[in-house]
Amino acid sequence: MTQLTHAQKIAEELQITDRQVRATVHLLDEGATVPFIARYRKEVTDSLDEVFITQIRDRIAQLRELDKRREAILKSIEEQGKLTPELVDKIAQAETMTILEDLYLPYKPKRRTRATIAREKGLEPLADQIFSQESLDLETIAAAFIDEEKGVANIDEALAGARDIIAEHINEHQEARAAVRELFYQQGTFKTRVLPDKENDSKALKYKDYFEWSEPLESAPSHRILAMRRAEKEGIIALEISPDDDHAIEVLERKFVKGHHSTAEQVKLAVKDSYKRLMKSSMETEVRLESKKRAETEAIRVFADNLRELLLASPLGQKRILAIDPAFRTGCKVVCLDAQGNLLHNDVIFPDRRAIEASAKLLQYCQEYQIEAVAIGNGTASRETETFVKAVGLPSNIPIVIVNESGASVYSASEVAREEFADYDLTVRGAVSIGRRLADPLAELVKIDPKAIGVGQYQHDVDQNALKQSLDDVVVSCVNAVGVEVNTASKQLLTYVSGLGPQLAQNIVEYRRQNGPFKSRTELKKVSRLGDKAFEQCAGFLRIQNAEHPLDRSAVHPESYPVVAQMAKDLNCSITDLMEKEALRKQIDLKRYITDTVGLPTLQDILQELAKPGRDPREGFETFSFAEGVNEIEDVRVGMELNGIITNVTNFGAFVDLGVHVNGLIHISNLSNEYVANPAEVVKVNQQVKVTVLEVDLERKRIGLSLVGKDNRKGGGGGAKPSGKPAQKGSNNTRPAGRRENTQEVPEGDLQAKLAALKNKFGK
Repeated sequence: MTQLTHAQKIAEELQITDRQVRATVHLLDEGATVPFIARYRKEVTDSLDEVFITQIRDRIAQLRELDKRREAILKSIEEQGKLTPELVDKIAQAETMTILEDLYLPYKPKRRTRATIAREKGLEPLADQIFSQESLDLETIAAAFIDEEKGVANIDEALAGARDIIAEHINEHQEARAAVRELFYQQGTFKTRVLPDKENDSKALKYKDYFEWSEPLESAPSHRILAMRRAEKEGIIALEISPDDDHAIEVLERKFVKGHHSTAEQVKLAVKDSYKRLMKSSMETEVRLESKKRAETEAIRVFADNLRELLLASPLGQKRILAIDPAFRTGCKVVCLDAQGNLLHNDVIFPDRRAIEASAKLLQYCQEYQIEAVAIGNGTASRETETFVKAVGLPSNIPIVIVNESGASVYSASEVAREEFADYDLTVRGAVSIGRRLADPLAELVKIDPKAIGVGQYQHDVDQNALKQSLDDVVVSCVNAVGVEVNTASKQLLTYVSGLGPQLAQNIVEYRRQNGPFKSRTELKKVSRLGDKAFEQCAGFLRIQNAEHPLDRSAVHPESYPVVAQMAKDLNCSITDLMEKEALRKQIDLKRYITDTVGLPTLQDILQELAKPGRDPREGFETFSFAEGVNEIEDVRVGMELNGIITNVTNFGAFVDLGVHVNGLIHISNLSNEYVANPAEVVKVNQQVKVTVLEVDLERKRIGLSLVGKDNRKGGGGGAKPSGKPAQKGSNNTRPAGRRENTQEVPEGDLQAKLAALKNKFGK
């Protein structure tokens, strides 16, 4: 099949033009990345976005893989001497791998089967006569095939062998398989039963809903399919997928049985045997794999959506941060970071048993290192630590923020952390990660395997290669959407910049170490192995704040610098003037600068960048407060209205951090007064919400919540709406805990006065 055919097919599927598809595929084949094409080749693709470009990339890969398999099958059948023009045409027209494999099945080398043995006994002519279903003297015909030397002792054995051949033929019949396959998908049912001795197994109780369960395959949601498969894998339940067997056999009988005479009865017996012995198990295996793939695709989509929200969390920005990893028994690890995230100091404090000393240290560090914000990990004793820090009496302009530390332990034990902090232990590394997440969640989270961050759904049960590809796509998209400051970015962050990768990222860091900060984008070309193609792909996404050329701190690509220079020349001003003066920008007539390669979309992007060079697309940082006095699940009561942060969105609802170390669940049915098909349409990861407590199960550590309440309604009559704005725009890694509301402030003054106040408060 030609490339044009592929382009037309993809264009039809995506409802775009085949010209757009061809142009995109050409760019991808030349090594262009998805972000680069979406941002800097809008004229070539007619402004296709990243979603379309990614779909084209993935679909063309599927079609090319199909072509490879098609060629291999044609070659195999041709070598067997069985390739006919009709078969060539059918194989050429096959649009899916399933159809292709069905066509190949009769010619596919197979192990020795019952039909193979029957053919060796010389029974194929008998099978052909029976399958013709003419009115014949069956016993007389079958008797002619009795041959004890070949292992056919009597008429019954001859007929049984003939039926085996017919059964295999039916099983390998492409149209028959297609009909039964359709029946499986349309009328197939998941059926489960608990295995013996597992009903009272404590480890099996989480699968109790599936001990005796039946559900149509067609409508089964992703999370339940994956849950059933996991329960089966763990040996808790038996799982079967099939339609009504009698109906399936009837479908095959209508296709193959002709009449009511003795030969037709033999075919009828062969049909039943073919379905039950061969086709049913084959179809169930196929449907299992396909339903798993469907469930995985949905689970990966949910994970990717959550990860995008997480990575695009609002950064606090370059601030001097004191970060605390709470752990009362072994002490709270404290680190002080400068505005670039470099470690200045680390220590351990014991707020529970050496409160005065701990308070004095915090006050001292805040003053000595000019701290602008405090980050507290949300692990054990986080709320107690937060209460303690609030009571210390820090200056009122220092926000105290609770930060989700999911994955911080993974980072602290990683090779990346060892490279950064070879001389420090795991606890120091973890505390640094917490502080950096507050400053810039994206820059820090790219160092961690996304699967360790905790926003997925059955992520360990899905195809790991497909998951990695999808999550990598999200990270690349987010990193390039935000842009990267080349002089401060870590190797891990640079790795995800368009056109770079691990080796070039390392080379950039090494060049920076040896030669000092980059002064211009063009200097990137001096980096080892960073050639023209890599420069083209990465340059627009890398920023240099103090660059010699003013556009180097913007998202304007160097290839467009001459256009901007011409704009400035026409207005008799400098490029800096254009960036600083709106009045000058308003005088620009973009149509004057349209060329064969630079169109209006690119010119409009340039104008936006001139107005806000290097603008960060993430939303502004907002503070947030959990309910005072609600620190543990035991403090939660049915009917309470509490503030929370969405930490994970799944197909069945959303999990909410209430500040009690146990996430509550808003089931999909409680997200709105109206029907909700997709929870992600109502809430996003790290969104601030107000919820009502519906249920508290202390034994199982579960909290049931509802988003439906007066504070979540809009206009009083519609469905429930989230209250507030996203806290950090889609991140549960930097959850602002808010400023000190309803807490006792220690008056600002000298250190001795504050220590005296602390003695009165804590008594030691």
